[in-house]
Amino acid sequence: MSNLRDMFEQDAGALQVKNEDLSSVGALAKRAKELEKEIEEIDTILTERKSQYRKLLEETIPAMLQELGLTKFSMTDGSEIVVKPFYSASIPEEKRAQAYEWLREHGYDDIIKNTVSVRFGRNEDKLCETLLNQLREQNYPVEQAQKIEPQTLKAWVREQVERGNEFPTELFGVYVGQKASIKSA
Repeated sequence: MSNLRDMFEQDAGALQVKNEDLSSVGALAKRAKELEKEIEEIDTILTERKSQYRKLLEETIPAMLQELGLTKFSMTDGSEIVVKPFYSASIPEEKRAQAYEWLREHGYDDIIKNTVSVRFGRNEDKLCETLLNQLREQNYPVEQAQKIEPQTLKAWVREQVERGNEFPTELFGVYVGQKASIKSA
């Protein structure tokens, strides 16, 4: 029993840390917390600035130029402000099935991509191989998931709007607006 006690005492002695080491660790941890707070503040400011920038380019400048009857404006430094339409769309998850159904019913299902995948668990290698062979024999792809690429959806929306085609914009999360771009001289 005394051997075991001696071993514990030796281990405890080896784990002792000097006070100056602890204060250094404490100082580093304090600095890390200060930096974390600074980063959070900078992120908040950056988010606000991005929002202000977006509002200027997508709302304020286009509205002012529209009031003046302009789509383009040249500044004295040679820079040019051009206002063009822009489109964005994002199908909400809860409306995805309905949106896909609408696309299929109206002949636009070519923008929907299909991928099928099957997950197999432990000891199901033979079952997996059997299914893969059957699919290959019938010339089917092995993976499946339905998806519309964001840029494809955006392009489709732009095309529909520019052609004057009616479609359920709320179903596709459509936002159409004007956006100013400022080109330096």
